[in-house]
Amino acid sequence: MIFLSRERASVTEFETKLQSAPKLAAKGRVSRRDFVQLALAAGLTATAANAMFVQTVRAEPKKGGTLKIGIGDAATTDSLDPGSAYGNPFTNTALYGTLSNSLAEIDSKGNVVPDLAESFEPSDGARKWVFKLRKGATFHNGKTVTADDVLASIRHHTIEGTKSNAKSLLESAKNIVADGAETVVFELDGGYADFPYIVSDLPVMPAKEGGADWESGNRTGPYMLEKFEPGVIATFNRNPNYFKSDRGWFDRVECLAIYDVTARTNALYTGEVHYMDRCDLKTLDILKQNPDLAILETTGYGHYVYVMNVQKAPFDNPDVRNAIKYSLDRDEIVQKVFLGHGAIGNDNPIAPAVKFAIDPQPKHVYDPDTVKSLLKKAGAENTRFDLSVADAGFMGATDAALLWQEHARAAGLNLNVIREPNDGYWDNIWLKKPFFASFWAGRPTCDWMFSLAYAAEAVWNETSWKNPRFNELLVAARSETDDTKRAGMYAEMQQLLHDDGGLVNLVFNSYVDAHTTALAHGEVASNWTMDGGKIAERWWFA
Repeated sequence: MIFLSRERASVTEFETKLQSAPKLAAKGRVSRRDFVQLALAAGLTATAANAMFVQTVRAEPKKGGTLKIGIGDAATTDSLDPGSAYGNPFTNTALYGTLSNSLAEIDSKGNVVPDLAESFEPSDGARKWVFKLRKGATFHNGKTVTADDVLASIRHHTIEGTKSNAKSLLESAKNIVADGAETVVFELDGGYADFPYIVSDLPVMPAKEGGADWESGNRTGPYMLEKFEPGVIATFNRNPNYFKSDRGWFDRVECLAIYDVTARTNALYTGEVHYMDRCDLKTLDILKQNPDLAILETTGYGHYVYVMNVQKAPFDNPDVRNAIKYSLDRDEIVQKVFLGHGAIGNDNPIAPAVKFAIDPQPKHVYDPDTVKSLLKKAGAENTRFDLSVADAGFMGATDAALLWQEHARAAGLNLNVIREPNDGYWDNIWLKKPFFASFWAGRPTCDWMFSLAYAAEAVWNETSWKNPRFNELLVAARSETDDTKRAGMYAEMQQLLHDDGGLVNLVFNSYVDAHTTALAHGEVASNWTMDGGKIAERWWFA
């Protein structure tokens, strides 16, 4: 009894110390090791102790250290030019989220808020938008950001011959002018309630004679570019003059392209990187057992898709397209390949969390009888459908396609899976082959997603789908101020795409990343890549 009493007294002592430890930890006066030992003595698990420590020190971010990020998708053809599109996680994280800012940005709630602009206001039925620039914002070379820089940066996406995906998004801007050094005015050809979302995706660069200076990498972000080797590495040093005093805590940031998920995981285990994206879901339970690592999972607008070019045979036949949509068991694929991390897609790119989203009917569930009937109607019973895949398209694209191949065979559809190389996938396969795997980070508004990928002349119209009624509704909904009418228009558009488009939306994916518990962060956006992968800007060492 005496022994038990002493044991209880000892535990109470540890508990008392643990109660005061968070305040000391927040002030940097208790190390992680000592904090964890106290927590373990008080009966907490190692994982809970580490989580408590990280939560405690988040309130007091500290400057310093080198953040190393392992990223699974990059390309040797990546460019500093935002007009060539920051289209993969590496360019989004390194060249946008770490290096650059835009007039506006998307917050963790999915709302558009000022960034380089300190305010933006609509007038004339949202036909006119006035952006007031933030005072004191400078480029990395010390030059003050002016309205002329913004004009050059926006126009960079509209110049003749541009490959920028933003060109179609900016078509409504009939006039962009500077009203003094600190004001930019956009005059649109019609009302556009969502316009600030569009400019949130366009990095601001210095103006130079003849356009915008993208080659130097001189931007406004929390970190200044040191080295950029496309498809390999990008390194940065902290910008001491960043206009956001509560962001950019590290002294240095290194973004490393590590294509192989096993190599990326090993790099996290050994401390070669502090953060990795796109975890291998098959080994996630092993990662979770390591008390020094934490899993970050968010579900937002992103979706994994297979797309058909509807202008090319045999995909130009709507019966063939619908046969393909009914030939896979999405539920089995989500459970076996993604281990339940995601929500089943129904051939609609608008995520449930987006305003005006609907779930089109009927649901495209696995139905062998319907597949056989539609193939017979199209005269395509003996057609071979070549599907190009690589995990560069999305993690699990190959395994999902191989499981789909089994489903399709049982339904009488000959699906031939072609395994393509990861390197160069986005240059050699995407938009080149008629049927391939792809990934979308998604967008926070119906208009943006549709304008970017499904409008007839959109640069990133993967399916080459051109539906007159869809395009008519797209323009009408953009300027409609009555939300009830707008909801009806977007509902019809989603239904049209579901019924007739060349999209096979497999799943709205969860972003599953991992990081060392030495890292801490604030709120994470529901769509992790929507904020440009701003890991470097919004995280710090605990």
